[in-house]
Amino acid sequence: MACDTARSFDIKNQTSIVFAVEFPVCACVMIPRRKNNEPPPRDPGSLDHKPADDSALHHASNDYILGVDINDKKKTSSSWSSGARAALCRRLNRKTLQKRLPITAWLPQYDRGKALGDLIAGVTVGLTVIPQSLAYSSIAGLPPQHGLYGSFLGAWVYIFLGGCRAVPAGPTAISSLLTWQVAGGVVEKAILLNFLAGLVELLMGVLGLGFLIDFVSGPVSSGFTSAVALLIATSQVKDLLAITVSGTTFVQQWISIFGNLHSAALWDPLLGFACIALLLIMRKLSMVRLSERWRVLERILWLVGVCRNAVVVVAGGVLGYWLTVRGQGATPVRLMGPIPSGVPTPHLPPFGYTRADNTTADFVDMVSELGSGVLVIPLIVLLEDIAICKAFSDGRAIDATQEMIAIGMANVANSLVQAYPGGGSLARSVVSNGSGVRTPLNGLYTGAMVVLALQFFTQYFEYIPKAALAAVIISAILFMVEYDVIKPMWRAKKLDLIPGIGTFLLCLALPIEVGILTGIVVNIVFILYHAARPKFTVEMVQAACGVQYLLITPDRCLMFPSVDYMRRLVTKCAAPHAAPVVLDCTHIYSADYTAAKSVEQLTADFHARGQPLYFYNVKPSVCSVFEAVAKPERFVVVYEDHELERLLAAERPATPPNPA
Repeated sequence: MACDTARSFDIKNQTSIVFAVEFPVCACVMIPRRKNNEPPPRDPGSLDHKPADDSALHHASNDYILGVDINDKKKTSSSWSSGARAALCRRLNRKTLQKRLPITAWLPQYDRGKALGDLIAGVTVGLTVIPQSLAYSSIAGLPPQHGLYGSFLGAWVYIFLGGCRAVPAGPTAISSLLTWQVAGGVVEKAILLNFLAGLVELLMGVLGLGFLIDFVSGPVSSGFTSAVALLIATSQVKDLLAITVSGTTFVQQWISIFGNLHSAALWDPLLGFACIALLLIMRKLSMVRLSERWRVLERILWLVGVCRNAVVVVAGGVLGYWLTVRGQGATPVRLMGPIPSGVPTPHLPPFGYTRADNTTADFVDMVSELGSGVLVIPLIVLLEDIAICKAFSDGRAIDATQEMIAIGMANVANSLVQAYPGGGSLARSVVSNGSGVRTPLNGLYTGAMVVLALQFFTQYFEYIPKAALAAVIISAILFMVEYDVIKPMWRAKKLDLIPGIGTFLLCLALPIEVGILTGIVVNIVFILYHAARPKFTVEMVQAACGVQYLLITPDRCLMFPSVDYMRRLVTKCAAPHAAPVVLDCTHIYSADYTAAKSVEQLTADFHARGQPLYFYNVKPSVCSVFEAVAKPERFVVVYEDHELERLLAAERPATPPNPA
């Protein structure tokens, strides 16, 4: 029973929208799709034809397929114009505006309670962002003010375009490390990298490429995050011990650390480890839970724990100032040094720079030097941001495309004020969520605090000890190592440990962008292997007519990686038997030319040895692909059980006459 017996239906009196495509002699209309075990519609010219039920034409659009009506040529042009107008109206509506400009959805319902929650959260996050931004700049190998430059304008842009209330856009530990490995501490390259990364993120959002994030699996993400945590902690050892460290990979840096350990200072490590101990103790204070009677004390302890970075940095700055005054400019610990004050004037990022050897690099040279980082950094930043959005979405669906647009615009804006790449930060999001944030407007207050710090307080930042900032980073980064996922992964599926551990080791041994790309490739290889090896259910079934047949059921679509495997398996299972073979195609929703060619060869093999082969319940779209290649007399499609029974009964050998 072939699938080309479907006829077009007259739907001119229905309210459903008709999609018409202009062809030389025909137009496309919508016809109902056959369901499982449902026969094709009867020929309108047959005697037992019944009019189609009008109610069947009011189902959802996914209950229809495109069919061809050769008698509807005159309506093609008008249908096309009406379809285009309808499509334009569907896109330019209030729902689309709220989706692409989320501020229009929550701002009309903004009230005093939400404003108070955003104010408290914004100020609290600001106290966290300022010391973190200064510390993250050292990870990126850039002057400390560039971390602050990326913490206000992007946060304001995210207010209008962002879809998560707990994502204050700004520098992150991962993006800082990637910037250091890609830009090598060159300010001009880091700023251009931010501009190009923002454009890539924006382009991915416009093209709807949010599905690319799905190729980074949980094990790969955990391995990458854990490796980055160790790399970031390692990068701070030089400031913690006041030594010189060279190398870009984890192994190279530790070889350099052990080689220069003899030159370590005394007071810097003492101050650094004391700050780490103080930060860990204050972190525990934020987790203290008291009875209702001591609720005020609990909130005070929580606030002290949340603002622990600011407390340590301010205390370290006071200590550094006292040591500077006491020693008349000479201090036993290394300080940050002078930081330029004021907010930078927005201008385009540099498209060229002068190298250390006085040679000039133009835009093409800079892009070639940035290499794969232009693509890797946007991918990693978006992966981190979307993971944070999912964690604080309160069960709502996350629009990955809109997040790409929001983070892309934020990074482009930040590049205009000399900032390097950034995105959503888990540490800041936890603080924001715990502070009672209500809407993305909290970024207004966070950015305002950063602007005030740049304008009035940068002269005091030069007294902050580098060891204190290193302690801030190390105490926060230790909790990014995801060792707790190993046991559940081992229990669930041991093979997932291969891409996870492989990514972890590769990111430590190789440049980090090479490590994450290799982990993604390994993960895709696993996906392709499973796609090329579908599972088959093989069973011997006896029909009601008494004929036994072999029922083979594949569990997924047939595409070119799996067709040869399918053909070999079906032939192998059918060869020992002379019984008819029924290939159940219920789970095959798509196929390609290679699959159709393999099906044609399979039907030829069965025809040559005289063994019946039937294709049961083939989807119309798949059937049309198969019929384009296979010969009609060999490709037999069955949709109804009683039709299958009839064909099987016809294959029963005739009973020989009784000699008596």
